Amino acid sequence: MPMMGLRDLGLSDIHILEAAKLAENLHLARVSAQHKDMYRVMVETGEISAEVSGKLKHPASGSLGYTAVGDWVLVDRTDDRSGNAIIHHILTRKSCFVRKAAGTTRDCQIIAANIDTLFICMSLNNDYNLRRIERYLSVAWDSGATPVIVLTKSDLCDDMDTRLKEVEAIALGVDVVTSSMGDDGYASILKYLGRGRTVALVGSSGVGKSTLINRLMGEEVLATKETRVGDDRGRHATTHRQLLVLPGGGVVLDTPGLRELQIASADLSKSFADIDELARNCHFRDCRHESEPKCAVRDGIEKGILPVRRFENFKKIQQEMEFAESKDTLTAAQMERQKMIQMLGSTGAYKKMRKEIKNRKGSG
Repeated sequence: MPMMGLRDLGLSDIHILEAAKLAENLHLARVSAQHKDMYRVMVETGEISAEVSGKLKHPASGSLGYTAVGDWVLVDRTDDRSGNAIIHHILTRKSCFVRKAAGTTRDCQIIAANIDTLFICMSLNNDYNLRRIERYLSVAWDSGATPVIVLTKSDLCDDMDTRLKEVEAIALGVDVVTSSMGDDGYASILKYLGRGRTVALVGSSGVGKSTLINRLMGEEVLATKETRVGDDRGRHATTHRQLLVLPGGGVVLDTPGLRELQIASADLSKSFADIDELARNCHFRDCRHESEPKCAVRDGIEKGILPVRRFENFKKIQQEMEFAESKDTLTAAQMERQKMIQMLGSTGAYKKMRKEIKNRKGSG
């Protein structure tokens, strides 16, 4: 890892404040990789090996309390010459992209933590699927990061204008960019990178995430695999999550391809803002847009304003959310906010701190 300060790696004022309140004899670090129970963390002097303390092996907050790649943590040392560093605290996450773990369990899996921009990658071949983009956007908006749609392999698409219009119609308020295999095929995403910024790439296997990261790194740091002939199905090139320091500043988080994205929590008010807007004119405030009279959403479908398939996907994700969540269960974002409020002592103190940091950024 190139020598860089922690600010270059995304350290924020919130993390510095929280670290100062927790312990004076520990050191800030950022988790860069995980291999089963072992971790690599970035400190001021470079990258070292680490493991979690006993209390973090079985966190009271469940699966969301486990250490994840991208986390800011407090460790007991800044070198590992006399043994692995010990991770004692996980600092509050400013963003957290989470999916429901595979199977029938209610456990969640953290895909990326403390991300500024989340690149949702989809290739313009047989992987292209508008409903999948809606699903990713629903989870991305809930994470606290800013989503950006990256349509990869654009050089293989015969009708680029149509594809762009289709995606822009469902990705309301979201930037949509393209990338290709050409030498300048990644130029459109450079504006999202920079010192102190963290980006993550998510999407199916074989969409070109590793290839894109290699271009940004300026060298072949990640293995890549061709999609299978005949069905364009991707094969896993990345086998674990890892943070990489970009030569131009900032860091990128590479993630293994996701066969499916099961919903743990989502923000449908942003990913389906058009449906949310229509619903405000429904006769009943708790309208479920099924058989209720004077339903503005159903009326929008009949008038051709709202595509049927988009509405059906909205209902499907809504039902998954209702199954995954219960009244006594907080989302990942709510848990992190609650953690910071407890640390500061009150909701008022939390809001004051957020306002001060926002003002500081605006004047910087």
